[in-house]
Amino acid sequence: MAKKSNGPSFREVMSSIKKHKFAPVYILMGEEPYYLDELTRALENNVVDEADRDFNSIVYYGADSDIGSVIASAQQYPVMADRQLVMLKEAQSMFNAKSQLDKLASYVCRPNNTTVLVVVYKGDALSATSQLMKSAKDADCVVFRSDKLRDYQLAGPIADYCVSRGIGIDDKAVSLLCDYIGNPLSKLFGEIDKLIVAVGNDVKRITPELIERNIGISKDFNTFELVKALARKDYPKSMMIVEYFSRNPKQNPGVMVVATLFSFFSKLFVATVTKDKSDASLMSELELKSPYALRDYRDGLQYYNARMALGAIHALREYDAQSKGIGSAQNEYELLKELIFKIFTAN
Repeated sequence: MAKKSNGPSFREVMSSIKKHKFAPVYILMGEEPYYLDELTRALENNVVDEADRDFNSIVYYGADSDIGSVIASAQQYPVMADRQLVMLKEAQSMFNAKSQLDKLASYVCRPNNTTVLVVVYKGDALSATSQLMKSAKDADCVVFRSDKLRDYQLAGPIADYCVSRGIGIDDKAVSLLCDYIGNPLSKLFGEIDKLIVAVGNDVKRITPELIERNIGISKDFNTFELVKALARKDYPKSMMIVEYFSRNPKQNPGVMVVATLFSFFSKLFVATVTKDKSDASLMSELELKSPYALRDYRDGLQYYNARMALGAIHALREYDAQSKGIGSAQNEYELLKELIFKIFTAN
């Protein structure tokens, strides 16, 4: 689910659109385009009936438009209909865009109640101190900000998306999708859609086995399982996984593997020095979203102290330098095997 960012959530905005409870002005902005595109599509499909769209649905594109034309269209009245839609897409592409958009401030304060005006600004967020945003704050206006999600924030949106598609998903399957698909959300959700089509209506839950069969990610040999093996200090299993990575380099690039390991050991170090090691405290300190995600850290705390976790972090930094050709000419998977050995022998 998109972050609220002191405004309505994606689910709240989408729900009101589907109920035909429209605001006179929508400002949709941010770095994550998926939610912006979904809300844009919903407004296009719901504000004006299909039969009336030729006359009452007006779309501008930032690179080819001026703000005066947008305002003039918004101030007009619909043709034989209750309302009209005026949409400015790709607003960030306008010349001197932020300054131009400030000219909407006076309209936002006194909007035409038979027009739904939508401004879509991708790649950034408009400043709260701009004239437009100041006016929007006190007006009957929906401001939705779609922030780019970090990898550790993807689990919630994946689960939400699966619920919206009427299918469940295992925690381990979520981790596989986070590790191997990741951002952007459009690609991630697209893979889920393809998986749902592939498994058909008979299957009500996505499992690691289904992902392995249909997306090509091994449920036994992936970074998720490597972290688990390292957390439990299972050296043979760790080396088996790295050997598998070396035979399947396209699916398991060393840079992605090491980024995941660095995240794990950085958080494990935090866990080792956290005084309150209750589940609630550790989940808060490590920014984890579910007790399931805490399991590997609980295992790691049995085998690593703070000094050992720091040793692993140091080894990971050495790997990063050597993989770039600094002090080593070995390929990334030979270096990865050395890295695993160093982690296991850190003390």
